[in-house]
Amino acid sequence: MEEVLRPLIVFGGTLAVSVVAGLLVDRVLRYSGNRRPGSHVATLLRRIQLPLQALLATAGLHFTYPLAQLDLDQDEVIRGVLATLAIMSAAWLAMRTADTVAENTLNKYATRTADTARVRRLHTQLGLVRRIITTVLAVTTAAVAMLILFPSLRTLGTSLLASAGVFGIIAGVAAQSTLGNLMAGLQIAFGDSVKIGDTVVVEGEWGTIEEITLTFLTVRIWDDRRLTMPVSYFNSKPYENWSKGGPQITGTVFLYLDHTTPVPELRQHLHDYLRGREDWDGRSWNLLVTDSMPTSIVVRASMSARNADDVWNLRCAVREELLGWLTRNHPYALPKIPTAMVAGAPAMAE
Repeated sequence: MEEVLRPLIVFGGTLAVSVVAGLLVDRVLRYSGNRRPGSHVATLLRRIQLPLQALLATAGLHFTYPLAQLDLDQDEVIRGVLATLAIMSAAWLAMRTADTVAENTLNKYATRTADTARVRRLHTQLGLVRRIITTVLAVTTAAVAMLILFPSLRTLGTSLLASAGVFGIIAGVAAQSTLGNLMAGLQIAFGDSVKIGDTVVVEGEWGTIEEITLTFLTVRIWDDRRLTMPVSYFNSKPYENWSKGGPQITGTVFLYLDHTTPVPELRQHLHDYLRGREDWDGRSWNLLVTDSMPTSIVVRASMSARNADDVWNLRCAVREELLGWLTRNHPYALPKIPTAMVAGAPAMAE
């Protein structure tokens, strides 16, 4: 009877203590969050409850396993598995903690500054640092777990360290592209050339930076398509970043009209129309004749907006309004295609 009750008491007590400890930590964090409604730290830290309980349970079972006195042939293997699970739980806990710290830092910074460009830059940097920490923890955890589960690999590991230089050269050559993207990702994160949320024009496509990882970058095109590119592209080829130096942007609309177009009236109507638009930021506007051809003139209307989305909507609205106004009030100003002989023109020789 003792052979059954002892393991049940040991394992059941260990698991019960782990669950109770996790619940107590959650209660303390919940109480702290209620006491400080303006702080998000306690609320965010509640995410670590599950990995904390897993760490306490696996570590506790590893140390209390000898007290169960099971006398199995695979005791060392079982303790090795428990130790491995404890290490994996610790890595999981560290990842959750890093995510919590990063998100809390971003939230606090966003509440202190109104500069969205700086917030996006910090978001990009924290995201890449978090991915680096996750990758290092995952690789380290896997290596330690293999050494614990397979003690025979320790001798092999010592031999591999002796020839690490040769393997490093081979790995560097084989993974040259991956390493190049990794370094490019770090340069983008801390070089401030492009950030999450920036509006860019790349490969003839206009969109917003949606995600930046250590190896690739995702651009959300205006029609909700996703353009995925290696981050090294942004360090080796030219591209347009409309958010660099501020989100404000000036848009243009080109109209091809007749020479008889009343340009001063059209300019005044553009100004009157812009003053009623919420997406015009009021910084600048203009309407000029930029070119003259035998059959038409080129009229350029320019207007400023707060960001790329507003300027796109404003350009479309201005183009539609100016053409509609000319059609209603000055239809003769629209471009014409001559289809008949001009009266009084000399007859063509036969």
